[in-house]
Amino acid sequence: MAIDDLLDEHEQSERVRSWLRKNGVSIIAGVAIAIGGIAGWQWWQKEQGSHLAGAHGEYQTVLKQLQDKKLDEAAKGVKGLEAGKVQVYGDLAALQLAKAQVDAGKNQEALATLRAIKADPEYKTAIDQRIARLLIATGKHDEAIALLGGATDSASLEIHGDALMALGKRDEARGQYEKALKTLDVAAPQRRVLETKVMDAGGAVTEPAESV
Repeated sequence: MAIDDLLDEHEQSERVRSWLRKNGVSIIAGVAIAIGGIAGWQWWQKEQGSHLAGAHGEYQTVLKQLQDKKLDEAAKGVKGLEAGKVQVYGDLAALQLAKAQVDAGKNQEALATLRAIKADPEYKTAIDQRIARLLIATGKHDEAIALLGGATDSASLEIHGDALMALGKRDEARGQYEKALKTLDVAAPQRRVLETKVMDAGGAVTEPAESV
């Protein structure tokens, strides 16, 4: 089973920009206090530009190694990125490595890769979802359910339902699917898939009321 919903180029760029926005202010403030003035600002720009350029280059190297199916080399590159100062590139590289490992049938290695990611809290839910899908694919349904816990977003509820369905708990699965459906936008592409899952679990789907 492939890990779906991986980041496209635009999403990768957005994550890098988000990381910079989030961490840049505190770093700038620290440098300004410690060094002060224009010289400090210029030094910071040069230093951060160097780190960012270096991390980007390492990330591209990892992507090339993955393209060439050199997973062991890519794994070493991911560890280097994760230990670096631009964490977001380490997270992105780890996600790409996990996908390649799944494609190569190395599910346990992919699980280890995903579990090692120390992403910001805002990305933890998405990573947990990928882990849960992989746990289901490897028959560890109870672990997937425990991981998702009390998550209330549509994607997590759907995956929770998938795990219950795989265990033969159709009524409980239907409940999760119905909750997921209620939290999903009427125009969402995933809606039809969820409706099918509700019906497969023995439920009925009513057309949402049109807004006026």
